[in-house]
Amino acid sequence: MYRFWPKRITFDMAIRMIADAVMINAAFLSGLTLRYLWGVGFEGTAILARTALRSHVAAYTGSAWLLTLISLIIFYWSGFYTHGRRYRGRYKALVIAQAVSLSYLIFGSLAFLLPDFISLPRSVLILAWAITLALLIGARLWARLWIAMNQAERRLLGSQVEGADQIKTVLVIGGAGYIGSALLPKLLDKGYHVRLLDLLFYGTEPIEDVLKHPRLELIQADFRQVDKVVEAMQGMDAVIHLGAIVGDPACALNEELTIEVNLMATRMIAEVAKGSGVSRFIFASTCSVYGASDEVLNELSALHPVSLYARSKIASEKVLMRLADAKFAPIILRFGTIYGLSGRTRFDLVVNLLTAKALVEGKITIFGGDQWRPFVHVDDAALAVQKVLEASLSQVSNQVYNVGSNDQNYTIQQIGEIVHGLVPAAELISMGSDTDKRNYRVNFSKFENNLGFKPRWIIEQGINQVIEAIRSGKVQDYRDAKYSNVKFLSEEEDLVRPQNGWAYDLINEPFLDVAAVPDKMYAHPAPN
Repeated sequence: MYRFWPKRITFDMAIRMIADAVMINAAFLSGLTLRYLWGVGFEGTAILARTALRSHVAAYTGSAWLLTLISLIIFYWSGFYTHGRRYRGRYKALVIAQAVSLSYLIFGSLAFLLPDFISLPRSVLILAWAITLALLIGARLWARLWIAMNQAERRLLGSQVEGADQIKTVLVIGGAGYIGSALLPKLLDKGYHVRLLDLLFYGTEPIEDVLKHPRLELIQADFRQVDKVVEAMQGMDAVIHLGAIVGDPACALNEELTIEVNLMATRMIAEVAKGSGVSRFIFASTCSVYGASDEVLNELSALHPVSLYARSKIASEKVLMRLADAKFAPIILRFGTIYGLSGRTRFDLVVNLLTAKALVEGKITIFGGDQWRPFVHVDDAALAVQKVLEASLSQVSNQVYNVGSNDQNYTIQQIGEIVHGLVPAAELISMGSDTDKRNYRVNFSKFENNLGFKPRWIIEQGINQVIEAIRSGKVQDYRDAKYSNVKFLSEEEDLVRPQNGWAYDLINEPFLDVAAVPDKMYAHPAPN
């Protein structure tokens, strides 16, 4: 059911509403002032001037609050603060004009019906309407003009060609999450100026150690908001997009939300980056795109997604590769299943989960067990992003890389046995078949050969890291919702907004059935 007013007004929403209220009052006051000056200029006597001033002041104090209230309600209904589909579209100026006009029409009707309570010259309404329209459209559309100017300047100076490898400023989107909280300290230690765009669902605790770093700039906002993305993109040399709903169970909770966050936002962010002259765009994908296969898979292998999460990542990869050109270079990183501790540790992933259950519950329960997975420590995942950022653009431009280690392909049963070896007091229990259809071993040689990437962590080290964190009390309760994407999202109610149809069409396109060369990787399969 549609809610006329939000359950929770965010800080960002409140600021925008206050700004609109100021502009509405400024426009109304300007209209009254112009009407007063016109009247006094022609009527001319001091007595009439004083009388007119009192009447105009009374008109403002008695009516401005009502106009403001009506306008804010209409603006919210029109999507100004929730960024509804119509408001985010190409006819944004028309939507603003309609909302302002409707607000003044309602206010003018009340003035006509209740002349004893609202006494205003009609010329004031017309003047205030025109000024309000100019202020609101100007305030909201300046970003597009800024992008166009910035893009023209970069093209004129040739900065995209000559300085493509000179990375000094980096925008990290979703950088307070599992990988991001491990990545930020590495980037700051390397001397980068880092701008973080994140809604901070889990608070500031995951990035507490770097929060006051002089080279870290924080923009707390939803990366689905185009105005915030435009603001965050200014002056950036590279973008690292880690923001997403991650994991099969979490994505399955709400298909519309998953498509909006994982796919629609990715396209919008990439388009803003490209329009802003950012050449290097690093995107976090997943080895889950391979789905189920008995072969050892590389970057050219067929994609067989078995979940919405995997399909959303493949569709995002397609969007990015279609945007690629000589001046915009996406780099796709397909991470293996991650384990280990970071600022925002997760316990909904198999290594961490089995280790925690072994310690706390004394049981290591394995469902199925013969499914293959590739594993990579969260610190190594962050290191991989850093490697791509530091590499020359010619090495990584428009490339897809699997991120992990050939030595860390394990079955779930093998993982259970390794945990049991390090927590021998726990009981290893093998159950029946698992409903999870994923089964894939992955080859990571391309990343190692091209960029010299070698993981520093092995499974046993990661398990011991989790054991120490639980035994020391650093992790109080691994079952807390903050450690699980699916649990946390199950408790959120204010994320969903209407969707655009293009995303559903793209995410349901058929994927490859046979291996393909890189530039054909995302083409439709040939007919039989």
